[in-house]
Amino acid sequence: MSRIEREKLTVRKMIELYCRHHLHQDQMPEEYQHLADFACRRLDHCKYGERKTACKHCPTHCYAPKEREAIRKVMRWAGPRMIWYAPKDAILHILKK
Repeated sequence: MSRIEREKLTVRKMIELYCRHHLHQDQMPEEYQHLADFACRRLDHCKYGERKTACKHCPTHCYAPKEREAIRKVMRWAGPRMIWYAPKDAILHILKK
């Protein structure tokens, strides 16, 4: 699996975790589905490709301001909890920084 594909899966898992445990929703609300799709489109079109860093360390911020703030909020909440819900993804994410 490519790095971009793994990043897309991790972002979706983080958004799903946020929706399920923080928002107490079984399914992603439309705005969070839009956020997940937006993040995946951004990863598909990342100019750094397989050499990309974590988005917060990237010199080129490609997220629109609204989506950037929303993903930041989700990642702040879900990031620390990923070690319990998806430990393999969390460890790979930390190691690939």
